[in-house]
Amino acid sequence: MTNRLANETSPYLLQHSENPVDWFPWGEEALSKSKEEDKPILLSIGYAACHWCHVMEKECFENPKIAAIMNELFINIKVDREERPDIDSIYMQALQAVTGQGGWPMTMFLTPELNPFYAGTYFPPYDTQHMPGFQRVLLSVSNAFITDRDKVNKNSIQITQHLQKEINIQPEKQDDTNILEKASEILGNYFDPINGGFGSAPKFPKPLSLEFLLRKSILNDDLKAQEIVILTLNKMADGGIHDHIDGGFARYCTDAIWLTPHFEKMLYDNALLAKVFLYAYQLTNNPHFLEISEKIISYVTNDLTDELGGFYTSRDADSEGGEGTYYLWTFDEVMNLLGQETGHLITQYFGITSKGNFENANILHIEKSIAQLSYEQNLSTEIIENKINNGIKKMHFERKRRVKPPLDDKVLTSWNGMMLTTLAEAGNILNKQEYIDKAEKNANFLWDNLMKNGRLLRTWRQGQSKLLGYLEDYSNFAQGLIALYEATFNPIWIQRSIYLCDQILQLFYDPSNRTLYDTGNDHEELIIRPSEFFDGAIPCGASVATMVLLKLARLTGSSNYQNAANNVLEKLSPIISSQPEPFANWLCAIDFATSSPKEIAIIGDRNNSSTQELLNQLRSKFIPNKVLAGFNNLLEEPPLPLLEDKIMVNNQPTAYICQNFTCNRPTNSSDEFKKQLEEINEGLSSSGFFQID
Repeated sequence: MTNRLANETSPYLLQHSENPVDWFPWGEEALSKSKEEDKPILLSIGYAACHWCHVMEKECFENPKIAAIMNELFINIKVDREERPDIDSIYMQALQAVTGQGGWPMTMFLTPELNPFYAGTYFPPYDTQHMPGFQRVLLSVSNAFITDRDKVNKNSIQITQHLQKEINIQPEKQDDTNILEKASEILGNYFDPINGGFGSAPKFPKPLSLEFLLRKSILNDDLKAQEIVILTLNKMADGGIHDHIDGGFARYCTDAIWLTPHFEKMLYDNALLAKVFLYAYQLTNNPHFLEISEKIISYVTNDLTDELGGFYTSRDADSEGGEGTYYLWTFDEVMNLLGQETGHLITQYFGITSKGNFENANILHIEKSIAQLSYEQNLSTEIIENKINNGIKKMHFERKRRVKPPLDDKVLTSWNGMMLTTLAEAGNILNKQEYIDKAEKNANFLWDNLMKNGRLLRTWRQGQSKLLGYLEDYSNFAQGLIALYEATFNPIWIQRSIYLCDQILQLFYDPSNRTLYDTGNDHEELIIRPSEFFDGAIPCGASVATMVLLKLARLTGSSNYQNAANNVLEKLSPIISSQPEPFANWLCAIDFATSSPKEIAIIGDRNNSSTQELLNQLRSKFIPNKVLAGFNNLLEEPPLPLLEDKIMVNNQPTAYICQNFTCNRPTNSSDEFKKQLEEINEGLSSSGFFQID
């Protein structure tokens, strides 16, 4: 027998559709029922790839006795945090305020007015030595709601007022003149010089922090920042967090040495990591970083891609009743598959032993380098590499015979925007049409399927689109379209990005308090209007939107875009300056805003060999603070102000480099173009945030 979740599209909600719990999706039916029956709401928030969400479902929500208590005493609402980041953000702040910690599954108890009054994460079904059981929690919370209602109401209102106060925080002015230096120094203090990454266990990849440090490394030749990134990327690439068979990275590691991951693979992690490996390749010319970036892209396009062009959300960690089962190997299994010679080489390369390193099996990680094995085996590195690659191919086909972990096949606009950006930039930097074709297919899919009546939507699955898009959806899609325009010079992409940016200012921006809200002004009313300004595993919508505004201001000359970006940055800069570590993408935006970004125009047919020679000069350099515009058809009007009054000199493809709308002499020569790129100052502008009058 199914419950109301059977009518939902979210794979996470559908996973709970056969629970004996009388689950409701978030909506008017459940919220009205709570008020009519004067019952508290049990709000359970999770996501499809969450291991402990699965554990709590099995132990509690599939338990008939516990389900009966839930059904009798509560209105039970199940939310997919990836579909509803607004609800997740609001009640995660409440959870952290009440308990001092966060995580999923999130278990919240609300009054009928939606104010939180008790909170937790995972609960076992019955009392343990260290944790109260869920059954006792249910009975205690219900009893408090019935017998001590005044206290419950008072406490819940206080929590909500605390959340409202946090959202309307007015920062005190601080010295933010050296904010980028301070942030780099703090990240350096957190850096693990042995294993790479930041802090100890659990350890997250933090690609946004790595991208900021790459930017910082070229800002003033900061070699320490570059060394942090290089060591971290190498350690992650060698570690168990990296899938050495099919590519892609798990969400995080439970240890400090990148060996033992939580095995779920998320689209956003892989989109952001592929990009930072690509940037590291541009900066260092290390082919290993390029190889890892392209393996990530290959993983996403092979495993997380819908035939219509959308990218799926995640691949779960669990299969066949165990966590990571799909990814683990025993020593005997490898030797039987590969034979004595190749098996011996692979077991040394990946550190595979009879004892194992995880539940009597092995998480693959690079234990010995190819160079080391070449020395020990007295064989050339080419021979060793070929033998290892052949062994990996056999392991790939063998692993395909296993039961795959479940796939969350919904398409989220914001996460697709991140992957769109990565594909477009990879196609542009590597001059790889295959990537550009996939990016264009994705951009068309999103526009055709998730834009309804001029309003962007949040999620799509199996032909059904729904839920109003959030700021992060608009901003990430807009950013991807800018990258796609720069990779193709097709004006349709920049026109669509401008449309989304105009919608951002109309729906999400409040100039009176210089705030970008996560929800549009046409969204349902919640206990607060969320405005997340911390960058976590993914960049917050506001930091991405600010970068989009800054880039489009350069391309279009729009003072509206520039002023909105400046207002938001000026408000948040004191907060970022006081604690820069959780603001990595904001730091990238500040780097862009306070530098003198290059405004580069290429006039001529993009497919012309001379045009490609000019573009190759850009491809060979990591120049994050730039915008690029191009004009293919000289018989039409230029699509952007940056291109106006620019012509082909000597009837040949021509490059213009401008800063602050003042241009160098145009050139047809790729050598001269290279010289101009190297000469123009990347340093800070003297006037702080750039102004357009």
